Amino acid sequence: MLSSSSADGPLGARRKKRGSYNCGRCGLPKKGHVCRSSSPAPVPVPPRSDHRLRRALSFEEEVAETPLPFAQALESAVEEEEEEVVEFGGGAAVPMTCLAMVLRRLTPKELMGAAMVCRGWRECVRRIWISADEIRIRVSQIRFVGSVFQRCSGLSRLSLIMESDADSTVLACVAFSCPNLECLEISLAKNAVNRITGDELGRFVAEKRSLSVLKVEGCNNLGFLNLSSCSLSTLWLSDLSSISKTAAYCPNLKELSLDFAQQRNDSTDLVSMMDSLGCGCPSLRNIHIASTRLCNDVVRALADANFRGLRMLSLVLGSRVTDASVAAIISCYTNLELLDLSGSSISDNGVGMICNAFARTLSRLLLALCPNITSSGIQLATAQLPHLVLLDCGMSICDSNSKAHDPKDNMVQINERPEEVKKHQHSPAKRLRFTRHKLIIKHEHLRKLSLWGCSGLDALYLNCPELDDLNLNLCINLHPERLLLQCPTLKNVHASGCHDMLIGAIKNQVLNEFSSVENQFSLKRSADGSKRVHVPRFLSQAPCEDEKGKKMRPRPCIVHLN
Repeated sequence: MLSSSSADGPLGARRKKRGSYNCGRCGLPKKGHVCRSSSPAPVPVPPRSDHRLRRALSFEEEVAETPLPFAQALESAVEEEEEEVVEFGGGAAVPMTCLAMVLRRLTPKELMGAAMVCRGWRECVRRIWISADEIRIRVSQIRFVGSVFQRCSGLSRLSLIMESDADSTVLACVAFSCPNLECLEISLAKNAVNRITGDELGRFVAEKRSLSVLKVEGCNNLGFLNLSSCSLSTLWLSDLSSISKTAAYCPNLKELSLDFAQQRNDSTDLVSMMDSLGCGCPSLRNIHIASTRLCNDVVRALADANFRGLRMLSLVLGSRVTDASVAAIISCYTNLELLDLSGSSISDNGVGMICNAFARTLSRLLLALCPNITSSGIQLATAQLPHLVLLDCGMSICDSNSKAHDPKDNMVQINERPEEVKKHQHSPAKRLRFTRHKLIIKHEHLRKLSLWGCSGLDALYLNCPELDDLNLNLCINLHPERLLLQCPTLKNVHASGCHDMLIGAIKNQVLNEFSSVENQFSLKRSADGSKRVHVPRFLSQAPCEDEKGKKMRPRPCIVHLN
């Protein structure tokens, strides 16, 4: 009893402290455990639960250093993005990614105003500026442009629409704020003037070593061109005037467009310009030059430059360009895919030379505003160029008396007296006759045909199964009964300025609005040839079906009258 009472005394009230259930050396559970440090050949015993497995692996250095799988890393990144929300008033919250998608639709000026709403919006706008890759902005004050560019460290494409005058300050601001700029476009509003000189433009191009595309409008104050860049691949300059000297060293330049202003006092020496381009830009593939000073000597200088990779050549508004220029072009460049000689004085003989030289490669031919070309030359081009996709012959087949001639003059009113008829026949206005041209085109790959302003065209017959765009604007003398369009895939027909009867004939053939247009196989003569009878549907032409056996409904054609 004493012993028991003594055990329950103050000394016995102190209970024995329990030790840890895990090994103090390795951290594994003691139950059924043999520590590695005490035995040279331990036998590992796996734990009995997943929680202990994760806990055990956390002590292993090799497992802890292994990276997470890609799927787990992606999930963790998504969870982190979902946690970033922007709070509004009233306890509402929106994910920052969703807010950024909305704010990207704002203009730069509106975006700067949105950054003043709250801290969350300011942070979202800041991320939008940093991630911006392309900006198109209207410039009225250069200060505003500088404040915008400072926020866009990764900007690579920039398009400026100048509402105020453009000068060297704009180029300096762009050069300082956009170190990685690759594409720059400068266009002018109505009253804006480009005051950038040739020296300033050349310095900007030389300093921007990453610039590959440069397009500038209103370059009438350049004076001279001095461009040197190893990264520039595309150069567009418009409204040029009186370029005194040209020095260009752009070995990687692929595309060049020089659009000169139509001024009588233009003193640009295009021959020396072609010589300079031939020496400093050997990799040119696309050349476009629009100038009234184009002549045969300029084309010969261009041919002597010998651009081996030239594929597209456009020489526009050169009224002094004749068939001799065509001979110079085909002597040096035999792989052209596009040839534009609009506004030249070439004839059907020049068209024949083009067909013989580029029968295998030419796919786009533009001969608009060429008064010496007739319907025979156009038919020759469509017959000998099998890969032709685009053909533009606007204002080529013209009638000199089209303004004074009216098709209604040949019609006699029912209630008109014979004396008045004789009077009209002997009047000088009625004697004017226009040269009638008949155009027959059958081509398998032609998709776009432009005959706008061909007032001398009297009859037109088209059999082009892939034609989808036809321009007949201002074809005022085209007879409705001499029009035949066999183009099942036709989508757009432009008939602005045509007579109502011609417009009705076009709609009759492309839209099937009138009952006179019927299936050619719906009627057939009887055996004795006495009368025409209707053929059953199973004998008529079967409708087209696609691969799944469904009937294909052709897309309705649109007739544009505006």
